[in-house]
Amino acid sequence: MYFKKIMAVLLSAAVLFGFSSCEKNEKSLQKVRVSEVTHTIFYAPQYVAMALGYFEDEGIEIELSNGQGADKVMTALISGNIDIGFSGPEAAIYVYNEGKEDYPKVFAQVTKRDGSFLMGRKKDENFDWKNLKNAHVLPGRKGGVPYMTLEYVIRKNGLNPHEDMNFDDSIQFSLMAGAFAAGTADYVTLFEPTATSFEKEGKGYILASVGEESGEIPYTAYYAKQSYIKKHPEIIEGFTKAIYRAQKWVQDNSAEDIAKVLSPYFPDTETQILTTVIERYKTIDAWCETPVMKKEAFERLQMVMTEAGELSQKAEYEKLIDNSFAEKILK
Repeated sequence: MYFKKIMAVLLSAAVLFGFSSCEKNEKSLQKVRVSEVTHTIFYAPQYVAMALGYFEDEGIEIELSNGQGADKVMTALISGNIDIGFSGPEAAIYVYNEGKEDYPKVFAQVTKRDGSFLMGRKKDENFDWKNLKNAHVLPGRKGGVPYMTLEYVIRKNGLNPHEDMNFDDSIQFSLMAGAFAAGTADYVTLFEPTATSFEKEGKGYILASVGEESGEIPYTAYYAKQSYIKKHPEIIEGFTKAIYRAQKWVQDNSAEDIAKVLSPYFPDTETQILTTVIERYKTIDAWCETPVMKKEAFERLQMVMTEAGELSQKAEYEKLIDNSFAEKILK
């Protein structure tokens, strides 16, 4: 009888301690407000890190929002409405060149190619980029990396996007899919899973990968204001570590397994479509193996921006890119 009482007391203490520990762990999580430029499977490592608890392992709770455009993400960062921005690094370059004292620094890269696909209204197994001559094309927001990369690819294939076609940037990035579905333009660039869903529904056909054609470019990365990085180095390091773990997991696992992990973040997308999209991104080598941004890739981005007429002064790699956290983790 005495033994049973002792065991009951110990069991009660264990249960109470368990609840206390859980409560302590929840309270110890630091909330980090992150804004992504758009919601797409292209950002698979981010959702993997969230789904598998990698951020929680680093004491971080992610509050994720959709900025719907790199310019809007950067505005939210500068105004203090978010802590970390996730978009094309061009947004950070623009702010740096404006001469702001507390300009944001890029600390982790996630994607290394353009993740959009050119879609047309007719199926074309032998598509040639020269088919865009005299066509109506929806390229996205002027000054954004998707827009500039498409310009670069078109020029690479012997056409001038502003003379040989109607390069129509009047449609907002978030409204391009709807505009194309409604009958606007002959071609449009769309991210996944929208592109594959459109093809399945007969609204258009995937003709080419912009990223495969353009080559490696630091396409999407995380950045934060210098003041935030200086005040919260442990958060930046933990955040980068979580992303790196997710990058390795994505590299080491199949499209089917990745699709299962991502499915809660894309509830309206069939698992089969998720798998197809992920396999497509793996095929074009879209995701970085580490969070480090290479100098040569950064310079290529600035070359693309210069050719697009969006950059009159190049930013210094050493001042804008902070690889210290990523390099520390890799060691």
